[in-house]
Amino acid sequence: MNYSKLLFLPLAALFISACSDSPDEPTKENELSAKELTLKAATEAYVDNTVLPTYSAMADASIALRDLCRTMQEKHSNGTLTEADIKAAGEAWKQARKNWELSEAFLFGPAANHNIDPHIDSWPLDKAAMDNLLTQIRNGNKWNLDNNGGYGLIGFHSVEYMLFQLDGDENTSLTHSTGYTPEELEYLVAVAEDLCEQCVCLEACWAGTDNVSALQPEILEDAALDYAEEYGWEMKNAGSPGSRFKTYQEAAEEIIQGCIDIADEVGNTKIGRPHTGSSTEDKNYIESPYSLNSIEDFADNIRSVRNAYFGSKSGDASVSDYVKSVSPDADTAVRVAIDDAIAAIERIPEPFAKNATGALSEAAMKAAGDTLVSALEKAMTAVTGR
Repeated sequence: MNYSKLLFLPLAALFISACSDSPDEPTKENELSAKELTLKAATEAYVDNTVLPTYSAMADASIALRDLCRTMQEKHSNGTLTEADIKAAGEAWKQARKNWELSEAFLFGPAANHNIDPHIDSWPLDKAAMDNLLTQIRNGNKWNLDNNGGYGLIGFHSVEYMLFQLDGDENTSLTHSTGYTPEELEYLVAVAEDLCEQCVCLEACWAGTDNVSALQPEILEDAALDYAEEYGWEMKNAGSPGSRFKTYQEAAEEIIQGCIDIADEVGNTKIGRPHTGSSTEDKNYIESPYSLNSIEDFADNIRSVRNAYFGSKSGDASVSDYVKSVSPDADTAVRVAIDDAIAAIERIPEPFAKNATGALSEAAMKAAGDTLVSALEKAMTAVTGR
């Protein structure tokens, strides 16, 4: 797994001089420059209309997935488990997965600081190790999530492997049969519960524990995952005591860097590594292969860039507003590059594993990893003035 890195760039002081009774007094809005006011509005909309709704939807879907896996276990124990039950869990997995992929432009902050990204989304799944673990589980050997092969055998892709399977030609994703053992379902439920806890933790770390649904604080308390953090408040209150952000420009740089990181990863790792690699490891370095969700994953990652840069709602203030005001060409280049990258990715047929080395994958690799990254870097320059 390539972990997104938190990048802080040197910042120039942006606040207009103003008298204050105390150096610790929060920055007043009328003390901000026009640039800071624009980026303040963009940051507030980014947190409230993009980050928080995405993480809220992911947390809700992960709770539904956990509950459906528990239902599978319960129905298996009384002999009533059906393919429809497994399919329902698979659909919940896809919904949780979608919102996770739509969040990958903001893997800085809590996702990185608390190792949530590698915890729930390390890939590719080591199939041989997973099969060996399931054999050990079926044989009654003891296991625990902290000592069963690390992050590689838990999270989204472990659940995926246990809910989906490929047909004999590996061209179609199928729901697993009902032939689970009780021990396998015990493991599935444990991994789904762990995934749920991490997803809920992400929402709480951005929104604050007091601002999530009534069920979630209990989940966090049981898992000892209440970090008492409110990262969204810190971004929206740059320059105030208690915020790690000194200026709104610093927050805007974080937003754009998150976009750069995931565009680079989609183009040069998720698509590029299996496309250009010569080793078996490279060719098998494929995300979400059992659900045949790879292309959807990649496209949703670029949609996360679009939501972060332009806003998720029509009329949202956004970083794009400022970039457009100082460099219209840079802003247009980002807009075009995002649309082109999504279109190029969606032209690749599933299974991605069978099409990773083709010309369509090469085009998508360049559209995301080269053109979009370059456009976003120019947008960053427009924000920093460097």
